[in-house]
Formats: sequence, C-alpha cells, structure tokens
Amino acid sequence: MAVPGKAAAFRLPPLPTIGEIIKLFRLRAQKQLSQNFLLDLRLTDKIVRQAGELTNAHVCEVGPGPGGITRSILNADVAQLLLVEKDARFIPGLKMLSEAAPGKVHIVHGDILTYNMEKAFPKHLKKNWEDEPPNIHIIGNLPFSVSTPLIIKWLENVSNRDGPFFYGRTQMTLTFQKEVGERLTAKPGGRQRSRLSIMSQHLCSVENTFIIPGEAFVPQPQVDVAVVHFTPLVQPKIQQPFKLVEKVVQSVFQFRRKYCCRGIGILFPERERLKKTEELMMAADVDPTLRPVQLSMSHFSNLCNGYRKMCDEDPNLFAYNYREELRQKKRLPKKNTGYSEWIEEEEEEKN
Repeated sequence: MAVPGKAAAFRLPPLPTIGEIIKLFRLRAQKQLSQNFLLDLRLTDKIVRQAGELTNAHVCEVGPGPGGITRSILNADVAQLLLVEKDARFIPGLKMLSEAAPGKVHIVHGDILTYNMEKAFPKHLKKNWEDEPPNIHIIGNLPFSVSTPLIIKWLENVSNRDGPFFYGRTQMTLTFQKEVGERLTAKPGGRQRSRLSIMSQHLCSVENTFIIPGEAFVPQPQVDVAVVHFTPLVQPKIQQPFKLVEKVVQSVFQFRRKYCCRGIGILFPERERLKKTEELMMAADVDPTLRPVQLSMSHFSNLCNGYRKMCDEDPNLFAYNYREELRQKKRLPKKNTGYSEWIEEEEEEKN
C-alpha cells in the first residue's frame, strides 16, 4: 500500500523477457563487435546496485543492447535515462522499453566515443568539483573492444573536467574483462600493475566490486567479467596534465620486465639518454633498479614533476618520439644503428 502523500516508486509493467526480445527482433551478438548479452536480471540488478542510490538520478547507459541493464536502471526509479547505442538492430527493442516508461527514456543512435556528453544532462545538475558528486551516473556493459579506449578517453575527461565530468565528479559503473578490471585496481607490486593502474588510480577512486562468470553471458566469452566503480577524486594524485602523465607512465611500462630506468630512458633522444635519465631518476629520488610494477603513485608523481621541469627547460623535449627515432634508425644500414636489440626488446616487452 502506498504511503499517503508519497509517490509510489516506478516499476516497469510486464514485458517480454530479454530472451523473447532477442528472438522477436532476431538479434544476434556480433563477434567482431565483441558483443555479449546478459540475460539474468538478478545480475543486471546487482550491477545497477553498485552505482549507489539512483532514485531521481539522471543516468547514461552505454551500449544497452537488448536492454537487460536498462530494465534494472528504470526499476531503480531514475528521473531520466539516456541510452547511447551504436548498433541500429537494438533500437526497436529499446523503443519498446521507452514506451513502457513514458517520459523517462531518451535514445541516441550513435557512438559513445564521439557523442558530446557535455550536452547529455540538464545544466542545473552541475556541481562544483569540490562538492559531492552530482546525481548523474554512467553505467554500461561495455563490449571488450571498446572498453579500454573508452575508459582512457573518460579518464582524460576527468583530468580536464569536461565531457561527462563537465557536471562535476560523475560516477561510473562499467564492465571490463576480468584481467582489465584487475589492472585498473592493481596495487604496487601486483602482477597486474600497469599503465591503466596508474592512469585510473591517480584520477579516481577505483573499486572492483564483483566478478560475473563468463557463462552468465550469451554467447559465453572465454573470460570472466569485472564490474568496476569509479568516483573521480577531488584532487588528482599527480598534479600534471594528462598527456604528460600518460607519456611518462606509458614509457615506464614499455619495458615492464626491465628496471624502470630502461623505460624512463625512452623519454629522451639517444644523444643525451644516459645523462638525462640519470638526472631525472636522481631528481625524482627513484631507485633505478626498481621494476615498473614496484613503483608507487608517489614515485610516478615525482617522475612526472621532474619530467615537467625538464620540458619547461627544453620546449622541444615533450615532442620527442622514441618510436619515430627507432623508425629513422631502422631505415639506416644495420651496422650503423646498434638499434636491432632495442627493436627486438620493444616487441618482446610490449604491454
């Protein structure tokens, strides 16, 4: 019985099951798009619960597909739900859900990588960065092929406070391959410590909330799936521009099995590599014999700060590209280069 004076929570009316929707619209997951459907609404409900309290929230769901998570979001009594779906085959089924929730759903047929998120929500929801997160959430069961480039793009948006973070510290609840989820949350010394660990944790509080077994999906992927929750930090742990941090971190992990000084070295041209590498390691107070996975966030912060100072002193330094120098060397006769070892190592040590 409804409480007098209190609006009843919204619930979807009876609808065809997700399995029936798939049959009705003859939907098949496309392997080349790494699509996997989640049909168990208990699991979709659990994913949505990781986002927190969604009553009267504004939510963007990325890649809703046949609409399993969509139903769970709507049953959480959100104010508005924006669906961004690239695959036109899913639009008719999503329109059916929209009709079952009048005035709550807006469907965009488009690519989330290019969609302008700064216009996705009402401007009155915007909060100051130092305030509590706005009542805005991003939720998505991401195709494996897009999950890593998308989270890198959004982490850069966090750093710049634009895109979906134009509104403040918008929270995200997203799925990744289990191994990627482990990388996102890995601590110093952990086997999965990687570029993603540093880039995500220096900007966000990152929590690997639970694992969904692969057999829960149709078709079944060969890996399990992690549900990861992100809340942007008020202050990043590394106080430097995103592109600079990314360049330093990417260089360090280029040779993850070597000493960290090996990766730091490729920030500098060959003619001054040894001298500049030693200078930066000393300025950052980092033991050059540590492996990349052993470096703490404080180590990376010191390295980035030291590299920024060197770039300020030499405006051409940041533009230096190690790979381009390798390509130039490869065009010369091997006896003149001495770089064949480097090329082999680079291939061997790639992330």
